[in-house]
Amino acid sequence: MPDVPAGEEAAAAVTALVADGADGWDRAGLLPVGLLRHLGTAGWLCAQVPPAYGGRGLNSADNGAFTAHVGSLCSSVRSVMTSQGMAAWTVERLGTAGQRAAFLPRLTGGALAAAGFSERAAGSDLSAMTTRVRRDGDTVVLDGHKVWVTAAHYADLLVLFGRYQDADPGAAPAAGDHGRAVVVPADTPGVRVTRVADPLGCRAAGHADIALDAVRVPADHVLGGSPLPLPLLVTTALAYGRMSVAWGCVGILRGCLTAAARHAATREQFGAPLGDHQLVARHLAELFAAEQTATRVCEHASRCWDEGSPEQVVATVLAKHVSARNAARGAATAVQVLASAGAQDGHPVARAHRDAKLMELIEGSNEMCQLMLARHVLGSSA
Repeated sequence: MPDVPAGEEAAAAVTALVADGADGWDRAGLLPVGLLRHLGTAGWLCAQVPPAYGGRGLNSADNGAFTAHVGSLCSSVRSVMTSQGMAAWTVERLGTAGQRAAFLPRLTGGALAAAGFSERAAGSDLSAMTTRVRRDGDTVVLDGHKVWVTAAHYADLLVLFGRYQDADPGAAPAAGDHGRAVVVPADTPGVRVTRVADPLGCRAAGHADIALDAVRVPADHVLGGSPLPLPLLVTTALAYGRMSVAWGCVGILRGCLTAAARHAATREQFGAPLGDHQLVARHLAELFAAEQTATRVCEHASRCWDEGSPEQVVATVLAKHVSARNAARGAATAVQVLASAGAQDGHPVARAHRDAKLMELIEGSNEMCQLMLARHVLGSSA
């Protein structure tokens, strides 16, 4: 049997596993946990983890191409991949050697994970985070509430972010807005996970709120040695999430382009295929341009990751912003082309329309991305 490139192997495997299940999972609001554990054990949920820890060791470009393929099939599965990858990336970047050895093999061995940042009053403004992490002897205690944590419904491990507080319960949070990232088993006493009811998009991705009531875990579950600035902690994980979402949006665009082109080539009106009508042809051209543009900015961002370029941060934000915006507009265009055929819940472009809108909100809304890009421009000019 000839060697099969890793990306092709993964794409074929996921295509066979997902098949035509995405619609049913979306309607039910649940993914088969067995499917997720199978993908996790195969190393495909966080494929950039090094082989030494059981991962596939893919670079950003190859992992991005795989993520786009999954996104073209099922955005809920891709969202769980993003969540797992964020958790693994955070452990890999912030954890000690011992923590990487302890947690990463679990994430490549079938355990599922989620990363929690947002709170009711701390969405785009994560500096308003109020979840507390307090040292108490050889343990830490967490109190707080996280919202809209992707994949938390399925998670065995939760990577949670909070403000650091010393052993004195009455002490103020550490000066300088410092925080901690803590790995918390989801079955720890005091953890309560409640699914988000009827989310707009990625309905089967297991979005959930997490309440933390005096949750106590060993101190060696705190990633890294000492408290770090909250912006650094959050940016580390969000960078991976933005890159994954951007590539997932490329997948959404490819799925919409395929569906719209097939419909326009076979559906006839006024004695000619829809694609022969100029206004419909314009929609197809714009959808193709949106997909190609998103692909190129993602390829550029992944090159920056793989080369360690100083442009990595701004390239990632740009990729996320352009891809999410194009996916939302492109999915709406696909619905327009298919008209009533694509306007029924369950059709791939109807699902893409809902999923893509959510991508404009998560891991940095369109507006936040625009602000970050504007600051980059102003900083460069100065």
